[in-house]
Amino acid sequence: MRNYVATKAIKSKLYYLENYSTYNYGFYDRIVCNKFKAILGGNVRIMATGSAPISVEVLNFLKVCFCCPIIEGYGQTESTAASCATLPQDSVAGHVGGPIPCCKIRLRDIPEMGYTAQDTPYPRGEVCFKGPSVFQGYFKNDEKN
Repeated sequence: MRNYVATKAIKSKLYYLENYSTYNYGFYDRIVCNKFKAILGGNVRIMATGSAPISVEVLNFLKVCFCCPIIEGYGQTESTAASCATLPQDSVAGHVGGPIPCCKIRLRDIPEMGYTAQDTPYPRGEVCFKGPSVFQGYFKNDEKN
């Protein structure tokens, strides 16, 4: 019976997330999801993920289990980690959101590889970052700059 209730709760909450963009469902939160939250201390309000892609299914499952938004981010070490991030209000998974306010991003053509920003159906090229969050160069290693 417990597995049935937990499965029903998760399926119902996934339905409401996809159709109504809500993470909470009072009854199921009290009987199932508060146990997940308790594992992390019980006060989970927001989470973040980055460094590697995460599947939409896993991300949505975590959102409904912990009853909170999960921010997806993209960046690299040279741009001090997050250069793009989703907003907490964005319930659609599978993208990394727009650039953070201090960062400009452009796609540079690489003709020798046949990559251009005009490629269809998806533009291709080198992703370039500009802004105060991007470092000036590698410390004592001019060869890599």
